Amino acid sequence: MTATAETGNEKTYEERIKAVNAISQPLASKKTSKKLHKLVKKASSAKIIRRGVKEVIKGIRKNEKGLCILAGDIYPIDVISHLPVMLEESGIPYLFVPSKQDLGAAASTKRPTSVVLVNDPEKAGKGSSFEGMDLYKTLLDEAKASEMH
Repeated sequence: MTATAETGNEKTYEERIKAVNAISQPLASKKTSKKLHKLVKKASSAKIIRRGVKEVIKGIRKNEKGLCILAGDIYPIDVISHLPVMLEESGIPYLFVPSKQDLGAAASTKRPTSVVLVNDPEKAGKGSSFEGMDLYKTLLDEAKASEMH
């Protein structure tokens, strides 16, 4: 990535918040968004991730636990509007990030991704070998705290 693309990403966080839809609560802060993208990247390389609406719903139905990250700039909103309810019923904490492009890039796909479920590394059998375990626990606690508000 070039330096101009890097600085382009930095200033666009505020611009991307403007494109976020009405149901995108709790929305992650700029700092938390970066941490979430880092976690998704690590989880993707460890293969403890579900990408896309269909796969995430399949994971929820199979009773998988973890942390769910949804993109806030999805249009039409009906594509993901049922997910927060399903996640709350299953007791899975979730956070919104402003951009589906960034979420897709972090999940190591060329396509934008509307939702990602990072499975609990301990339940997936990768607890000790997963290098993002501290990051996962920190973000899980943050998601649970923001859910209460």
